[in-house]
Amino acid sequence: MGRAEVNVLVVDDDFRVANMHAGIVSALPGFTVGAVANTMAAARAEIEQGGFDQALVDVYLPDGSGVDLVREIRFDAMMLTAATESETVRAALSAGALGYLVKPFDHAALASRLAGYARYRRILSAPEVAAAEVDAGLLALRPGASTNSAAAQSAVAASPTKDLVLQAVRGATGPMSAAQVAAAIGISRATAQRYPAALVGTGGVRMQLRYGSTGRPEQEYFAGPVR
Repeated sequence: MGRAEVNVLVVDDDFRVANMHAGIVSALPGFTVGAVANTMAAARAEIEQGGFDQALVDVYLPDGSGVDLVREIRFDAMMLTAATESETVRAALSAGALGYLVKPFDHAALASRLAGYARYRRILSAPEVAAAEVDAGLLALRPGASTNSAAAQSAVAASPTKDLVLQAVRGATGPMSAAQVAAAIGISRATAQRYPAALVGTGGVRMQLRYGSTGRPEQEYFAGPVR
């Protein structure tokens, strides 16, 4: 495990939900979405191509259980699902899931889990680790753990640019794309993409996807409840 981007496979039967989760993942520094699948068969086909570090998997898939998929794969996984049966939760963890996030959840909840996962990977990146590092790595995966918060906060240290981005998003009459943020405060589009993405991880702003007639949905940022 190094510091390369975490390549994520998103698996959910609802394509809009899958794209929403993919949008949250791709908004976070250090993460990229390698593929999105809506069935077990499609997920297996993507996995055969290799190269994934993590899967975000729903339990309810049209052609099988996401728990079975997690049991098959040989990389890390987290369950994102509405399934709340104790037996299902235990089965998912027994299958190897590193986390279990119950829908519906706030964008920041998933961003925080992913930030914790990134910290877990960093801590356990050495060939051999001390007992304290094992404890720290496992703690990073726990929801609400201080290490999760610290990992998310580290990507968005206090700066004048961060303040300008927050002011622009909070003062807007509607959701803003990264390009609109860049134009509003006079920064590059790359910078405008980085700051709102990091702020999603800390809960400073919210993110939604805007669907056009073709192509991938565009990420938009705003303050307030999910629209």
